[in-house]
Amino acid sequence: MTKPINIVNVGAPDPELKNSPIFDRENEEFDLLDLELESGVCYFNAISYPDGEYVCSGNELLRCERGVWIRKGSCYPG
Repeated sequence: MTKPINIVNVGAPDPELKNSPIFDRENEEFDLLDLELESGVCYFNAISYPDGEYVCSGNELLRCERGVWIRKGSCYPG
């Protein structure tokens, strides 16, 4: 199993550092997010990532969308 090229593995979220929420795309809470809370960046362990950026947390592929992380599947193909 190989990791996709150019995707940072950020490890597990540290609860003592700033982290944006992680949602499933199908999660109805994602659609209820207050537009005022939307941001052009997401945080993972106090590091900011721009909207549209992908990261791996363990084997979970996350994409920054509107200031929250959205689960996109596995970081390991196959």
